Amino acid sequence: MDSTALLYLVEIVDAGNISAASRRLKMTRANVSYHLNQLERSVGAQLLRRTTRSLELTEIGQRLYQQGCVIKNALAAANEAASLGQTLHGRIRLSVPNGYGQLVMTPWLLEFKRLHPGINLDVIFENRIQDLIRDEVDIAVRVLSEPPQNLEARDLGPVHIVACASRGFAAEHGLPRNLEELRSFPVITASVIGKQLRVAATLKGTRSELLLEPSLASDNFLFLRDAILDGLGVGLVADYLVRNEIASGSVVPTLDEWQLSIFGNRMHLLFMPDRYHTRAVSTLVEFLTKKARAS
Repeated sequence: MDSTALLYLVEIVDAGNISAASRRLKMTRANVSYHLNQLERSVGAQLLRRTTRSLELTEIGQRLYQQGCVIKNALAAANEAASLGQTLHGRIRLSVPNGYGQLVMTPWLLEFKRLHPGINLDVIFENRIQDLIRDEVDIAVRVLSEPPQNLEARDLGPVHIVACASRGFAAEHGLPRNLEELRSFPVITASVIGKQLRVAATLKGTRSELLLEPSLASDNFLFLRDAILDGLGVGLVADYLVRNEIASGSVVPTLDEWQLSIFGNRMHLLFMPDRYHTRAVSTLVEFLTKKARAS
C-alpha cells in the first residue's frame, strides 16, 4: 500500500473535500483524485462516500485514515526531532476574539513574537466558532460556557460581564437597580444573533434570564467603549473593556451583586484533539495559558 496515498487521504478528510486538499497539497484536483482512486483500488473497497455537501468515511476508510494520521504525526515528530536545539520556527494560525484579542492578548502575542522571531504568526480577530480544520486554524480562543466536545480545550479563566454607564449618563438618567430595570434603559453590548440578547444572571445562587433588545450592538469593542463613554446607554460588556475607566471614575458600574453572562462565562483555548502539534504550537499554547491564568 502506498503510504503517500494514505497521507493524501488524511489531507482530503481534514480539508473537507478534494478541491481544498489539492490546494493544501499544491496539486491538481485530478492528481489527488487519481491517488485516492488508486488507494481504493489497492484495498478493494470504497473509502469515502461522496455526498452533495461533504465526504464521509466508510468503516475501512476510517481505519485507514487513523493509520494515515499516525504516519503523518510520526513524520512531523521526526522533522521536529531533527531540529531540536534550533530556534523555534513554523507558522501558527491563531483566531482570537475581537475585544479580548485586542485589549488583553495583543501585548502577550507581541511578547511571544519577540521571544520567538522564527515563528510566523497569522492572527485573526473574530468571534465566530469556526471549523478549525477547514479554516486551517491551529488555535482558537473563545468565550464559552462549555467547550465543544469535538475539540480539546484549556480553561483560561472566568469572563466577568459588568453593567455600567458613563458618570454623566448615570447622573442624568440614573442606573438600573435590579435586573428587570435593564429593560427600561438603552443597552450597549456585543453583536448578537437575531434582535434579542439573552442575559443570564445569578444572584445568591439563584439563576434567571432576561431577554433584551440592544440599542447599540457591535463586534468592535473599542467602538462600544466609546459609546458608553459618550453616554449613549448602559453597557453590558466584559470587565477588561472598561476596567481603567471604572478605576478613574469616568464609568460607573451597577448591579455588582449579580453575576452576569452573555455568550458564556469562561475563556477557552481550543485546538484539535488527536493531532500532532508542532513545538511552535505547543509553546504558544503553554505561553497563552500561563499568561491568562496569571492575569
